[in-house]
Amino acid sequence: MKLGVMLLLLLAPLLSLVALGRACLSPEEAYRFTGAVCRLTYPAALVLNEKTTRVIEAAFQHAKYPSIEGQKSMVVFGKVSYGLHNLEIHNLSIGHSEVKLHAGEGIGLLISNVSAVFKGTLKYAYGSWLIRVAQTVDFEIESQIDLGINPKLYCGAGKVAADTSDCFLTFHKLKLILQGDRAPGWLKRVFTDFVTFTVKMVIKGQICKEINNVANILADFIQDQAGQFLSDGNITIDIGVTSAPVITSNYVESYHKGLTIYNGTKAVINGSVFHPSQLTEDRMLYFWLSDDVFNPLIAAAHHEGRFIRNISGAELMNLFKTDLSTEMPASIKQILASETAVLTAWSVSVPQLWSVPDGTHVKAVAAVELSPGFPSSDIPSLYFETEVEVSVQTSYADKKLILKATPVKISIDKILQNQETIVLDGALVNYLNEAVEKIGIPKVTSFLEPALTDLMDMQGLNLFDIINPEVVTQNGYVLVRMGFGFPHHLLVEFLKKTLV
Repeated sequence: MKLGVMLLLLLAPLLSLVALGRACLSPEEAYRFTGAVCRLTYPAALVLNEKTTRVIEAAFQHAKYPSIEGQKSMVVFGKVSYGLHNLEIHNLSIGHSEVKLHAGEGIGLLISNVSAVFKGTLKYAYGSWLIRVAQTVDFEIESQIDLGINPKLYCGAGKVAADTSDCFLTFHKLKLILQGDRAPGWLKRVFTDFVTFTVKMVIKGQICKEINNVANILADFIQDQAGQFLSDGNITIDIGVTSAPVITSNYVESYHKGLTIYNGTKAVINGSVFHPSQLTEDRMLYFWLSDDVFNPLIAAAHHEGRFIRNISGAELMNLFKTDLSTEMPASIKQILASETAVLTAWSVSVPQLWSVPDGTHVKAVAAVELSPGFPSSDIPSLYFETEVEVSVQTSYADKKLILKATPVKISIDKILQNQETIVLDGALVNYLNEAVEKIGIPKVTSFLEPALTDLMDMQGLNLFDIINPEVVTQNGYVLVRMGFGFPHHLLVEFLKKTLV
């Protein structure tokens, strides 16, 4: 079980969504099909915006600038043909980036004071059929630009997508320099107006095109990352959206299916209790998770044989050194005296989970077998089944998952010795009840905490700067809220792998 999933990076949580099984609904219609919700508030958008310049730089540098060719008729020289080739960008710097959330519309991003030098080769020719002059000179174009993008988010093509066609560049400076000569010679006067106008159009077209391209690439990249984070072996989760995201002046909110897929079967959610009023706006990032997400996930883990544990050797001996008020029965002492003694515990049936204000309750029927490690009529093995209900409080601190399980109900339902049912002896039942409470439950918790932490760390959760996370349980859902610092490694990895 995993806790989970700048213009482009601001959109990443919304763009990183997999295919839809049903058509996108209105948010109100989609609530009952929603298993998970992500709310990103404006302070979080500001944090993500800090990384905007890196992606915009990548878009400028990765853009392919085509050759520009044209003709112009002039009184003195007749028809002048020109061509600008090998256009490259140098000395790129970005001054400032601002982001705004426009309620019901989209996200506004303004990148100001973008300075760059474009270098290339200018070929030109003029004259008549009798005398024709052709030359090639190197050129530079000094530029200072503001870039504005107002992406609109929509639901289509099987995912949430961003329409970045509302992209504009404002040129505060565009100065043509030929062969390093900054003096206004005749050639410069001839070419400056119509060449710079053409260059403006090409730069605008290519930059806006590249931003859209990078947006799509980043969407796929983040989608792959999210898919990997929510997958483990044969168990995966469909995080496709149920509706287009909602944008207010204070937050962006996306609605996800959260359907477990196991052995070709996909879970169904059609009675979710989600409502936007269950989330507030005082933290940076919220994840709302329905019990309907967790229960199919637990069922898949049960059928996969994930809930089984063998304990032997010193680990087993140390377990039974726990102080109990009930005396250890002689039959158990006899088994533990064997150097090859083994304890095996597993889930008999699919555990059930439900969340209430005091915690997440889990009910499970577990089987426990304690054997000498070899068949023996003299030292009979002990098998028993216990139904356990615990209330679990979950927290995350120092990059570790912490589970606090409080027993609610424990019962011993069946006891066998060497696979034969025996009468439920009062002393043995009392001992097993206390052992389950004081040995079994803490042992399961101590196993799950590092196992789940390692599982999340394998997907890079420990590289995120998670600030003061809180896990709050209510009737039918779990709410995770936190502050965060953007994982710089994710952006660097994306830029290295993609923009080469």
